[in-house]
Amino acid sequence: MVGETPKFKVKKKKLGSYPYFSVVFSISLALFVIGVFGALIIYSKELERVVRESVKIQVFLQSRVTETQRLQIQKTLTAKPYTTKDRPAIQFVSKEEAAKQFIEETGEDFQQFLGENPLKDAFLVSINEEYHDAAKLNDIKTEVEKINGVFQVYYVENVIDSINKNVTKISIILLGIALLLLFTVVLLINNTVRLALFSQRFLIRSMQLVGATSWFIQRPFLYRAMAHGLLAGVIASLLLGGLIMLGNKRIEDLQFIQNTEHLIFLAVILLITGVVVALLSTFRAVNKYLKLSLDQLY
Repeated sequence: MVGETPKFKVKKKKLGSYPYFSVVFSISLALFVIGVFGALIIYSKELERVVRESVKIQVFLQSRVTETQRLQIQKTLTAKPYTTKDRPAIQFVSKEEAAKQFIEETGEDFQQFLGENPLKDAFLVSINEEYHDAAKLNDIKTEVEKINGVFQVYYVENVIDSINKNVTKISIILLGIALLLLFTVVLLINNTVRLALFSQRFLIRSMQLVGATSWFIQRPFLYRAMAHGLLAGVIASLLLGGLIMLGNKRIEDLQFIQNTEHLIFLAVILLITGVVVALLSTFRAVNKYLKLSLDQLY
C-alpha cells in the first residue's frame, strides 16, 4: 500500500550462539606462530649439525709412506672412538689432488717455480661432536702424531671455539623465546575460548535449572573444543607446510638442512597442543560458570 512503512527483517542473535569461526581462526593463528618458531629451531639444529660435520682434522703423512703403511694408518684412525661411525669419516687427499685444488682456487701454479710439489698426502678425519672441545682435540692431535708414518696433524682451533660459543648462546636465546612464546600462545588460546564461552553462560545455567548434571553439561562443550583444537592444528600444520614449500622455492639449498621427520613430529605436536589447550581451557571456563550464581553471571 502507498505510504506504508517498509518492514525490514532484523536477524536476531541466537541465545548462546558460539563464534566458531573466530575461535578456530584464533587457535590456528596461535598454533601457526608457534609452529613457525618450532620450524626455526629445527632448521637451526640441522644447520648446527651440518657445521659440526664439517669439523675435521687434517692428518698429513710423511713423504716416504708406502701404500701398505697408508692403509694401516687409515685403519687405525677408523677404529678410534673419536672418529665418526655413522658416515664416511675418512677422506684421503693425495698431494696431486691438493695441488690441483690449490691452483684452481688461487690461479697460481707454485710447481712451476719450485720445480716440485711440496704438499703431502693427507687424511681428512671427521670427529664426533662429543670431542668438539679444544682440550680433547689437542689430545687427539698429540695421539695421532705419534702414529708411525704421520708427519703432522692440523685443525683450526678458533673455528671450534667459535662454534661452541655461538651454539651455546643461540640455544639459550631460542630456549628463552620458546618458553615465552609457548606461554603467550597458551594464554591467547585460553582467553579466546573463555570469551567464546562467555556468550553461553546463560545456556549453561538453563541446563542446570532443568536438572542436568555437570558432566552432561560439560560433555558437548569438551567434544566441540577437541574438534576445534584438532581442526586448528590441521590448519596450522597446512599453513606451515605451505610456508616451508615456499621457502624451499625461494631460498637456495634450504632443503639441505630440512629434517622431514622432525617437521612431521612438529605437526603432530601442533595437533596435540591445539586439542589439549582447547580442552583444558574449555573445561576450566565451563566449570567456572557452573559454580557462579545468577547475579554473578550478569
